[in-house]
Amino acid sequence: MRALRFERFGGPEVLSVGEVADPVAADGVAVVAVEAASVNPSDVMNVSGKMEDTTLPRVPGRDFAGVVLDGPDEWLGAEVWGTGGDLGFTLDGSHAQRLALPVGALARKPEALDFAEAATVGVNFVVGWLGAIETAGLAAGETIAVFGVSGGVGGAVAQIARAVGAARVVGVDRHAPADDTPAAGLIDEFVRFGDDTDVAAELRRLTGGRGADVVYDAVGGVTTPTALASLAQRGRLVVISAGGTSTVEIDLTGFYHREARMLGADSRKLDATASAEYLDRITPHFESGEFRPLPIRQTFDLDHGQDAYRAVAERKVRGRVVIEP
Repeated sequence: MRALRFERFGGPEVLSVGEVADPVAADGVAVVAVEAASVNPSDVMNVSGKMEDTTLPRVPGRDFAGVVLDGPDEWLGAEVWGTGGDLGFTLDGSHAQRLALPVGALARKPEALDFAEAATVGVNFVVGWLGAIETAGLAAGETIAVFGVSGGVGGAVAQIARAVGAARVVGVDRHAPADDTPAAGLIDEFVRFGDDTDVAAELRRLTGGRGADVVYDAVGGVTTPTALASLAQRGRLVVISAGGTSTVEIDLTGFYHREARMLGADSRKLDATASAEYLDRITPHFESGEFRPLPIRQTFDLDHGQDAYRAVAERKVRGRVVIEP
């Protein structure tokens, strides 16, 4: 089969397309023909050497959708989707024509989504659900502020918040969500994160002086002090990334006076099998149309894999980038 691979860390230029041995099904292992696989920022970071535990040489790629070619009889020909914190890091990933997976990692793709759409869901919605619901415990009637609402994870969190009955969803970002994105029609207010805006003060104004019960910081680093200052009394801040810097200064006095909680969520800790359980959980929301993926802006074949990675690395595309092997 043909696959996108890297043998050293660096920019998109270290990726090359080559012939590699076809994966083989074995006891507990299935083989999937990859119809589509998205490129996530974490895939770009992985190739650049900024992620932990990656072993080389490696085929990158976390998210995918495809058809089961070999494995247990009950799965043969099934349309599946998936993601995993091990795919592309310690196991060969989805930016290839075929992918070997534990049988437990197989999850049936929602019929409402085509392969390309399904391939954009995994990382965004798994870490969105993990952070907002399981880590922060967002409950019906609460207010959530989503930093990075125009991105893939932020857009997923806005939808998840509505699904669990959040009373108010406030989006925060440098740019408002595009009109054709799910988040654009779901957020109650938008606050622009920029040099001239006191985001925390604006969030308190919008919430009658309270602040947000939950702040989901999908950017992290440069946004985290502001995100923390935006919390209500006993509010919960979830951080999933460290954009720009991994070290921040916080107002510790305000932190403990507010009895705030700062929590981390890491989807890399969920392998492909654990991630499949999350995808099964959110499948009904996609089948009903309650959840929708971000629009796909660019599609590439394997021969233009470097270009796909470059499009994500340069952040010039506001939407998803997909490889169709």
